[in-house]
Amino acid sequence: MSQTLPQRPGAGPAPGPTVQPVIMAGGSGTRLWPLSRAGYPKQFLALVGGKTSLFQQAVLRLQGLAKGNAASLAAPLVVGNEEHRFLLLEQLREQGIDPQALLLEPIGRNTAPALTLAALAAVQHGADPVLVVTPADQTVADEAAFALALGQAVALAQAGAIAIVGITPDRPETGYGYVRSLPDGDARRVSQFVEKPDLATAKRYLAEGGYLWNGGMFVLRASVWLAAIQDFRPDIAAAVRLAWDARTLDLKFVRPGQAEFAAVPAESIDYAVMERCPGSGFDIRVVELDAGWNDLGGWEAVWQVAAKDAQGNAAVGDAIIRDSRNTLVQASSRLVSVVGLSDVVVVETADAVLVTDRRRSQEVKQIVQQLGSDGRGEHNLHRKVHRPWGWYDSVDSGPRFQVKRIMVKPGAALSLQMHHHRAEHWIVVSGTAEVTVGDKTILLGENQSTYIPLGQTHRLANPGKVPLEIIEVQSGSYLGEDDIVRFEDSYGRP
Repeated sequence: MSQTLPQRPGAGPAPGPTVQPVIMAGGSGTRLWPLSRAGYPKQFLALVGGKTSLFQQAVLRLQGLAKGNAASLAAPLVVGNEEHRFLLLEQLREQGIDPQALLLEPIGRNTAPALTLAALAAVQHGADPVLVVTPADQTVADEAAFALALGQAVALAQAGAIAIVGITPDRPETGYGYVRSLPDGDARRVSQFVEKPDLATAKRYLAEGGYLWNGGMFVLRASVWLAAIQDFRPDIAAAVRLAWDARTLDLKFVRPGQAEFAAVPAESIDYAVMERCPGSGFDIRVVELDAGWNDLGGWEAVWQVAAKDAQGNAAVGDAIIRDSRNTLVQASSRLVSVVGLSDVVVVETADAVLVTDRRRSQEVKQIVQQLGSDGRGEHNLHRKVHRPWGWYDSVDSGPRFQVKRIMVKPGAALSLQMHHHRAEHWIVVSGTAEVTVGDKTILLGENQSTYIPLGQTHRLANPGKVPLEIIEVQSGSYLGEDDIVRFEDSYGRP
């Protein structure tokens, strides 16, 4: 495919929307295990703020830029993992948002290549919008202050600057990088990026002033980013362009060339470009944001933003806390009770329980690494697994049998498939099931059942307007999910 060349960096706006939201949704969230898993990472979880996921909150916050802003706002560009494409699309659909495109990375290459993909998508047809780039896993308490700060950053970017959104520090934090800035006219000029400091240095930063946390939010023209990545990391720029030129389109899904993208060097936005900008020819500014921001980088951060009782305890789900202080209990599937704890995190899911000192909760990632090296599945998927057609929950299993609860969304269908090693019994709990077995199709209602012999081609569909729920009992010599031979699939799965 041919690629339209971008305008000169900092040039006036091209026709079309002038502000392009970009949501970076490719993270893994290992520090929030066991709630966050590789197949369902933290950005898709409703950790705070009711039933809205962190990804949905990020999208909705940027939609708020349209209020009181003279610039036109484009539909969001989302950069995410190929594995999460249906989660992204479904969570956008739940909020009534039609994305500009979902840019699907076949393999994670960090944020600099991801933003380069988004910039290349944004400059098509001669456009050069201001990109408002934000991670998908942050929380903001004061959305009005957030919109005001982003509006200021957009104005700077429209004039050709790179604008960093810096977070007002409220404690000597050693887990964040810092941005140092100096007064320069109506805005502050970035003079230095500082790596995560030790505690004494972090205290000195707060005492001196002029230091803000680097919140990973950037506002700049697409052409400015493309020029900067070309200047500082031409290897990344060239490799991403090759992958972009080899892209394929599937409705809203845009897939860069798989082999080409695998060859892209992995690097973050900060290391590739931002930390090199001070003193260069690029005008880099910082806009301060004081809005109750948190990046939820671990269970300590979740405790910080959670509602607490007078003893500093936070409870989510069915939890009872007695004689404890500064403790977080997160219960997902059963009652969890704690007594006499201080500064502890307890997280319960259907298949795993985490208990950790709250101040050491960052070390949870080491548990996830061990699970992966041991070949265990708890680092990747929950017991309840989401699929584009609905979900299944593995209720029980033993030698030669497995029981699943399955939900199929209205109008959805599983693939036409067969199994070499297992037979299946289906019992309809609620809704209407359309069952295809071989060359026959039947309808089943509540309390009706059917049997799928081993090796028989079959399909389950929901022709109704309410969710279909069934109980599936599998029996056979091997019950793994890889014993599926697909003949047809509505979702493009192999």
